[in-house]
Amino acid sequence: MNNNGFRGERLKSARLFRGMTLSELAEKTEISKQSISQYENGSKPDIQRVMILAHALGFPPEYFLQEDSCKTVTEVTYFRSLATATKMSRTSQSIKLEYVAKMFEILSQYVEFPKLNLPDIEFVGSDDEFDDAGQKAMQDEIEGIAQTVREHWNLGQAPIGNLQLTLEENGIIVTGFDTNDSKIDAFSQRTLVDNGNVFFIAVAQGEKPKGRIFFDMAHELGHILLHPWSESLDLISKEDFKMRETQANMFASAFLLPKESFLRELRAYPTDLNYYRMLKKRWNCSIQAMIYRAHQLEAITDNQYQYMMRQVSKKGWRTNEPDDTPYYLDENIFQGAIDVLFEAGYLTPTTLLRLFKKYGVTLYPSDIEALLHLREDTLKEETALPRIIQLKQPMTEETNAETESEDQ
Repeated sequence: MNNNGFRGERLKSARLFRGMTLSELAEKTEISKQSISQYENGSKPDIQRVMILAHALGFPPEYFLQEDSCKTVTEVTYFRSLATATKMSRTSQSIKLEYVAKMFEILSQYVEFPKLNLPDIEFVGSDDEFDDAGQKAMQDEIEGIAQTVREHWNLGQAPIGNLQLTLEENGIIVTGFDTNDSKIDAFSQRTLVDNGNVFFIAVAQGEKPKGRIFFDMAHELGHILLHPWSESLDLISKEDFKMRETQANMFASAFLLPKESFLRELRAYPTDLNYYRMLKKRWNCSIQAMIYRAHQLEAITDNQYQYMMRQVSKKGWRTNEPDDTPYYLDENIFQGAIDVLFEAGYLTPTTLLRLFKKYGVTLYPSDIEALLHLREDTLKEETALPRIIQLKQPMTEETNAETESEDQ
């Protein structure tokens, strides 16, 4: 750790981490927006102002005096609903995921995480939504890719019971945390760690049911497999981004609801909404996603699809389907790694926090627990009270004899 002075870039990172504008931080601290901007660009505040800024942002004061020692390099972040989510929300979540990547790098010194296990995929696709032949060829291509992934991961054709575990077993890191922006469903990020690629998927939790979260994870897997990670999404057109979202949705449908096995079950009652309610529990997908897939696979006609979706709207299922309950991710791979380290005695909550701090990841335990999706109080430090009472000199045999004599 290098504590040579205040680091303005760390102030900016902390502000964006909290999703705050310069004006909002200025109002909260009663420090002018111009001064804060100057601090972010190299000017040095006095220590009292450092303390005020740290308190307002919820960061330890020493965070602003540290150098970032992690070697991770973050590339593109794919967001679902990029067109509607605010840039501040996207930036905030992206920075948070960067910290997840840094802590992954640090923990990798102590534990062997699963290696990335993806099949070699070459996706051609089609960018012309009005080219019917091209769109059909793209659908067939994505169907084949989804099948290739299932075969590569030995999933067969059955429903996937725990997609989070499946992804983690194959080297994709999954984390979940709450977001105040309901327009962000999920996002994925590629990070270079020790010259190797590590993919992270983050899903927003709160009120979402299992089917939605599974689809979000599968959608991000689609981006990981199908799309380039070396270009800024700010440089592509809205039409190109929309097409990538469509392709990721097509992959998620094909991956979660494989063509042959899903069609075989669907053919019994393809237009019966009550049958879809039963299938929902088995396939861990929403009713709407299954109706969309049925139409995609031509198990129902255009008219049947439109009628069924009108019925969904009439029943109020667009936002709340039957049997929807909030779903939270299981304890993830970070919890498992930290539990192993603590149980083996390699680290304690205190020494782990010191280790993170050594590399510049100086956050309060509650933030780390949220970022890594850990159990509450996993990083709670045990404080031993100082011992002010000491034993006198141990009793000698002579003293013991005297005591026994007095007792008699």
